Amino acid sequence: MRRKVKRGSDNADVDMTPMLDIVFILLIFFIVTATFLQEQGIDMRPPPPSENEPTEPNPVILVQVNDRNQVFVNQDPTSELRVLAAVSRIRAEQPDSAVLIEVADEARHGTIVLIWDEMKANSIPVSITRAEGGEG
Repeated sequence: MRRKVKRGSDNADVDMTPMLDIVFILLIFFIVTATFLQEQGIDMRPPPPSENEPTEPNPVILVQVNDRNQVFVNQDPTSELRVLAAVSRIRAEQPDSAVLIEVADEARHGTIVLIWDEMKANSIPVSITRAEGGEG
């Protein structure tokens, strides 16, 4: 009688249990030994007002250019070439004042650039805004 030879399967199974045990032990070790730092946040509260802080904001010199390209400095009509002289006269009395150019939608770009460049060339703080009542 012939014996039957039992052949093993070609697939070898690897027992994963010991490896999972080691992974969990390492995980627990690193969790226990980890140090967590307490991060300091940024204080977002504004500082208290200073006693020597000015209570009034800096005065503003209003330069207006309307849609017909007429220029006004603090409601007084002037030429676009005389804006710097008018602003300098006002700044002589109020040296901390800044210039606000209020421009109508139909004003010429060249006039606005001329006024802006004169203010910047003379280190006068300047900003620009669109005139109220404009469409767009």
